[in-house]
Amino acid sequence: MDKDSKIFVTGHRGMVGSALARRLRAAGYTSILTADRSDLDLLDSRSVHEFLAREKPHYLFIAAAKVGGIQANNLQRADFIYQNLMIEANLIHGAHLAGVQRLMFLGSSCIYPRDCPQPIKEEYLLTGLLEQTNEPYAIAKIAGIKLAESYNRQYGRQYVSVMPTNLYGPNDNYDLASSHVLPALLRKAHEAKLRGDKECVVWGSGEPRREFLYVDDLADACVHLMERGYDGDLVNIGTGEDVTIRELAEMVMATVGFEGRIVFDLSKPDGTPRKLLDVGRLEALGWCARTPLSEGLRLAYEAAPFRY
Repeated sequence: MDKDSKIFVTGHRGMVGSALARRLRAAGYTSILTADRSDLDLLDSRSVHEFLAREKPHYLFIAAAKVGGIQANNLQRADFIYQNLMIEANLIHGAHLAGVQRLMFLGSSCIYPRDCPQPIKEEYLLTGLLEQTNEPYAIAKIAGIKLAESYNRQYGRQYVSVMPTNLYGPNDNYDLASSHVLPALLRKAHEAKLRGDKECVVWGSGEPRREFLYVDDLADACVHLMERGYDGDLVNIGTGEDVTIRELAEMVMATVGFEGRIVFDLSKPDGTPRKLLDVGRLEALGWCARTPLSEGLRLAYEAAPFRY
């Protein structure tokens, strides 16, 4: 990428999009294009196509999506599949119509089968049943991957898909009704500490294992792949290491300074037993994660809006 290339980052106010914009600016890119929701409705095909035809970006990062944790995915199933299908279809097809040759679509590790072998290799996609609690979201993301692949095969585009593991960091969603496990734990622990509670309740058994990647590391990996001109198959982006939810909860409590007891609510769902990505393909392309979980938790807590 040239430093003056026009680069469109969608979802720039979200956790991933804002991290991408930060990383690009830090690297000296001077023409970063963004659009607020009030200016561009990504669910409106005509608006998206007209915007891309007018702006003609050289590169496009699709970081915009409707995202949430287990509860949000399970209760808003229609919203999750419809909105994500529309966002990715409008952007990918619109990019093609506007002549955009290079595009990166960001998916999610939930695209892989619920019970597939660990660590999860990219080729395990579509080899088994999905986790039911987030199946609509996962199907939408799989459709985005196949959409990008199809434009490559039919039209010779260079549309790459990357699959991040569980992300956290600045601009995360801390709404307890819709957030993912790590930001929810940070907020719960903080509020329990302020109230002087003797215990903090965590959903599920604490036994599932999860991998967590600091969002600025994700942004660095995405820019690395785009800069080196990668246009191959799907790429996992993660750390290659995981922890149990119990271990995560203990690390969060230590970060926040909550000294009470952790109680696990067995009436709540665990979700997928384990999701650890195989990052061999990414490492072969010259990138590996830099931020340890303990350090990332500290940075995320310092930036959390509920503290201020």
